[in-house]
Amino acid sequence: MASPALNKGRWSEKGAYYVVTVVTASRTPWFREPRPAHCIAGELKRCEDEERLRSLAWVVMPDHVHWLFELGDGSISQCLQAFKSRSARVVNEIVGRAGPVWQAGFHDHRVRSHEDLRSQARYIVRNPLRRGLVERLDHYPHWYCEWPADA
Repeated sequence: MASPALNKGRWSEKGAYYVVTVVTASRTPWFREPRPAHCIAGELKRCEDEERLRSLAWVVMPDHVHWLFELGDGSISQCLQAFKSRSARVVNEIVGRAGPVWQAGFHDHRVRSHEDLRSQARYIVRNPLRRGLVERLDHYPHWYCEWPADA
């Protein structure tokens, strides 16, 4: 169960920018393989297609996802619930199992106006480099950034 402290002070504002992190249940590296990771990328895009948000950057790591977006229709909680529910169904189908894919809850941070969105985005997508998964970002296939990530 997610900590009630995660909900304390949480509010959603259309047009505001948020950084969100969602983690797999028991930190299981479901997205180490390309097919489940690609599925997660597809579900991130689907939230954008539904106008729930506008993605600025995201990265799918083996056991978690970091996502920077501008909130559109609905609340952060509604958006993340839809994303986690749909992606869990598809991941379970791909790996041939049933059960939770995600930890309950998520961590979010509202980006304040004085913070640089580009710096936040670059930090997010460079996560595979910091974790030692690749030596060059262009060798990691599961990320998106609205701006050049190497500048």
